[in-house]
Amino acid sequence: MHHLHHAALESSVAVFLNLILILTALVYLRGWRSFRSSRSGRTSAWCAVSFLAGLTLIWVAVASPLAVLDHELLTVHMAQHLLLMTLAPPLIWLAAPGGPVFRGLPPRLVESLLVPLWQSQRVKRFVKTLGRPEFAWLAACAALVLWHIPRFFALGMQSAPWHLFEHLSFLATGLLFWWPVVHPLADLSMILYLFFATLPCDILSGFLVFADRVVYPIYFSSSHLLGFSPLVDQQCAAALMWTCVTVVYFVAGAILTMRLLSPRGLSELGLVQAKLRETGIGQGVSQGQVSPSLEAL
Repeated sequence: MHHLHHAALESSVAVFLNLILILTALVYLRGWRSFRSSRSGRTSAWCAVSFLAGLTLIWVAVASPLAVLDHELLTVHMAQHLLLMTLAPPLIWLAAPGGPVFRGLPPRLVESLLVPLWQSQRVKRFVKTLGRPEFAWLAACAALVLWHIPRFFALGMQSAPWHLFEHLSFLATGLLFWWPVVHPLADLSMILYLFFATLPCDILSGFLVFADRVVYPIYFSSSHLLGFSPLVDQQCAAALMWTCVTVVYFVAGAILTMRLLSPRGLSELGLVQAKLRETGIGQGVSQGQVSPSLEAL
């Protein structure tokens, strides 16, 4: 009976998440179309593609038919974590979502609530703290390690609310982690940032790969899909994390290095720095127009 109640609650959560993702996509596309029509195509079509791809990966992780298999295979559970922390966040940030999302929201909501909130000194300090690379790195590592401690892992698997909170924490810390990397002012220190971020993943995946016992007993009662024993499933999950994180971080570091060391990259960095120095906090919203500082998000 408890299992049936848990499954029903998970199904309700999936419906709710589907609605949230659809609404987010519609708001972004509404704002993106507004930018396209008013700025002569300044907002690239690739931004919309990147944003929708990021939302699709989030959907696959938390609300697709595949998501329900995370109670059967640790490999699927690990794939969810990778989608939420490693793959979806950079796609979201590469879409430059701040401007389109603000433009896509009702102007009255932006003008009466979001702009005053954004102009608050407390909010500015809070956002500044969240954007610090050291904070983002620690938050992502803490989420990764904490949710893979067997006790907390079992809590997330046996409780639908905690399971949802687990997913949200992975996505939130993933967004925090990738922001300094994708930020226009990212510099070569981000190479070390990415390198050191692989270390907790390497340690965790290495432990799971070479362990001679099943670390998460909850999978003893699974249906052993694909013929995997719990121990083999654990090894596959760890190998997936090890490989995916290494490849993604290496590719991101290589792209960042080539962009920064190219003559065009150096000149663009100087221009961005100059522009950000000149950009002030938004003066408000008039007739649906988002202030330049909000568009720059």
